[in-house]
Amino acid sequence: MSRRDPGGHAVTEPVEVRRSPQVSHGDWTVWLERDGEPEPHDAMIRERLALGVELLEGRRRPDRGLDAVIDPARPIAERVTHLARHRIDPATPVRILATAADTAEIGAPSAIVPTRYGLLRATLDVFGKLDPPKPVGFGTWVRADHAPESWDAAIIALPLADDSAPAVDATDLGAMLLLAQAYDPQNPHEDVHALAGLDTRSADVLRTLVEADSIRSAAARVGMHHSTVQARHETLTQTLGYDPRTNVGQMRYIAAALLLRLTDPDTLAHSRPA
Repeated sequence: MSRRDPGGHAVTEPVEVRRSPQVSHGDWTVWLERDGEPEPHDAMIRERLALGVELLEGRRRPDRGLDAVIDPARPIAERVTHLARHRIDPATPVRILATAADTAEIGAPSAIVPTRYGLLRATLDVFGKLDPPKPVGFGTWVRADHAPESWDAAIIALPLADDSAPAVDATDLGAMLLLAQAYDPQNPHEDVHALAGLDTRSADVLRTLVEADSIRSAAARVGMHHSTVQARHETLTQTLGYDPRTNVGQMRYIAAALLLRLTDPDTLAHSRPA
């Protein structure tokens, strides 16, 4: 057992303190000790501490996690070696699941991995029977020695999950997955900026205009007069730089809406075109 004071120094002598609830992962446990009553942020601190310990454990014993298996920079021979430690044949079909970094392990090999979307938990799924916590992104099924491809798809699927669809399978994205994989969320496209700049009402009208059969039916769906929606349509066309009711305009809207979900709001705020 290792105990540390707020300055990070080892504490060896017994001290009468109140111990907080424990957070356990595998063969280790973390907790907080206080002289007085628990503080409001204790639970968050415990979770952050647990994440830090898990990251350190993964670096010290990489054979425990998936770091090497899903790392595209590792030679395939090295990935195969790590798969063998998990008793997985390189040709075995697998997929990788992406969940928030602070979600609990679910009885399958996992690791916390830094990504362009922050720290995420990667979990190896071999049989397709795992019941992961939501939200979750499911990667594509691939040979085990091509696991990095599945992980790349999983970390794209996860940001697309929401209350209406808490689990998103990257396979369901079809060709849109290729677009998302080529997208740089740190350099948003002008179409993405245009959507991000709309107020909530305008965004709702735009989505309805794209989905509805006609402007009149769109007006009925949003509860507005036909002439008002017609005027909104003209204004939105000028704002976006394309007509969202044409075939090409619909494609641009759908693509931009997808990529907006993959872009951090702070990035949009600091990279807006002049």
